Amino acid sequence: MKAVDARAMTADQLTEELLKLKKEQFNLRFQDATGQLEKTARVRQVRRDIARIKTIQAETKSAAKKA
Repeated sequence: MKAVDARAMTADQLTEELLKLKKEQFNLRFQDATGQLEKTARVRQVRRDIARIKTIQAETKSAAKKA
């Protein structure tokens, strides 16, 4: 996911996407612990997507607070 795509989403969509990514992150960690993880790069990608969404949510909240 790119930041441009995330910025186009509504607040509800961002929250929904964040929840989906956190579930995926949990499953990836579980697969890693049991030795079943094949795409190790996906862990990093999901972690960064979560951070990206949280950053955009904070920016939106800050902008709404200033206005």
